Parts: sequence; C-alpha cells; structure tokens
Amino acid sequence: MAYSTLLCEKTDGVATITFNRPDKSNAFDDALIAETIDALKDIERDADVRAIILTGAGKNFCAGQDLSPLLKFYQSGQPIPFGEHVRKSYNVIVAKIRTIEKPFIAAINGAAAGAGFGIACACDLRHASEHAKLRMAFVGIALAPDSAASFLLPRLIGLGRALEMAITNEPVDAAKALQIGLVNRVFSADELMPKTHEFARQLSRAPTRAIGLTKRAFNRALDCDLETALDYEATMQEIAGRTRDHREGVQAFTEKRAPKFSGQ
Repeated sequence: MAYSTLLCEKTDGVATITFNRPDKSNAFDDALIAETIDALKDIERDADVRAIILTGAGKNFCAGQDLSPLLKFYQSGQPIPFGEHVRKSYNVIVAKIRTIEKPFIAAINGAAAGAGFGIACACDLRHASEHAKLRMAFVGIALAPDSAASFLLPRLIGLGRALEMAITNEPVDAAKALQIGLVNRVFSADELMPKTHEFARQLSRAPTRAIGLTKRAFNRALDCDLETALDYEATMQEIAGRTRDHREGVQAFTEKRAPKFSGQ
C-alpha cells in the first residue's frame, strides 16, 4: 500500500510505521491521520506482522496536531469542532494501538508533544533517544488533553507527576522519563532504531497469541476490581492454553531446546 505522509516497512515479522512530515515535525494533518488509521488496519490484518514500531522521520517523533489548517476557523470566527475531530482521529488511532493484539513500541527520536505524546503513551513500550523531549503541550494552547493522555499518563507515572507535567507544560527529557517510568529504555541517537528493531524482532519470534492475550488482560485490569481481573486472567489462560505455541513451548521445555513459536 502506497502512502504520502508516512512510511510502512515490513521485515522479519516487524512493521515500522514512520510519520513522514519532517518539515512539520511530523505533526498530524488530515492526510497523516487517515493514513495512520489505514496502516494500522493493514497491520492488524497481516498475520506475518507480529510486532510494530512507531517512529518519526527526521529529528522529531510527532509534534501533535498541525494547527495551520485550523487558522481558517480562527480567522472566520467559526467554532472549531474539536470533539468531532478527536473522536474521528486520535480516538481511532489510540483504540487501534491498544486493541491490536500485537506489541507496539514507540521509538521516540525527538520531540513528542500533544497527540504525538498521547500516541507514544498508548504504545505498549517506549524507547527513547537521548535527545527525546516529551511534553503534554495541551495547556500551552489552552486545551485539555486528548489522545488518551489523561487516561494513560497517570497510570504510567502516577497522578501527581502526571498533573505536574500537564499543567506546567514543561518538557521531560529522556533521562527523567526513564527515571519516572515514562519510557522503558534510552539509547543514543545512533542506536535507537537498530536496538529497537533488534528488540522488536525478538518479540516477533515470541508467542504472539500469548502476548496479545497478556496485553488484553493488562488493559482490562487498568479499570476493574481484583475479582474481575482474576476471573479475566482465568479466561485468558484458557484461551492461551489451547494455542499451538503453548504446546510448542511445553514440548521445547521438556526437550531442553529453544521453542519455535509460530504465532498460532
């Protein structure tokens, strides 16, 4: 599938989606939003893709919403349909990332702000370049959070830190992000993509169904009580126990060899 605002490369079971508007710091316009949704749908259907990396072209990950298309509303005095826009764009992207039962890694190569920050938070894991800067950014233009940032950030770093980050609008550098648990790993700029690809390839050789069920259970547990979480774990274990990969894992363990997982 050909795209004009992003790149989507598939190798060794890994799909790499690169936001490709470097002259705009990879900010989202309508075309990039639509193509991101299309790429995610394609990846969801592709059984050969077993891990996904999101990153940005050039020096930045994603600066969030491109505000230039909104100027016509400000100039005319028309109200901007923010709610409708968010529901049709970032809500769809975040929901796809959270519900596709394959691991997503955000490779944050520079600035991640606004919706770009929210989408990085929506990924299952975050790897950052030493030059990465993460910023909520919404308050800076007198907006409230969207792209699930208000839901995900407190769960990643705690309510107090999340509120401070949101209302002060101060950026968090890579070292601080690692310290507070906002990112999982930090690499030099030169190592970010090679190391992230290496990690993603490892995940692509893992039991994809089991990872997907684990992701589903963790997401469900974010907003339920212990009894519900325990029951849901039992359900997920029942499904996982019927997979070919589970049988292969047990057989490999008993034969003292490395398992060869197929994702089935």
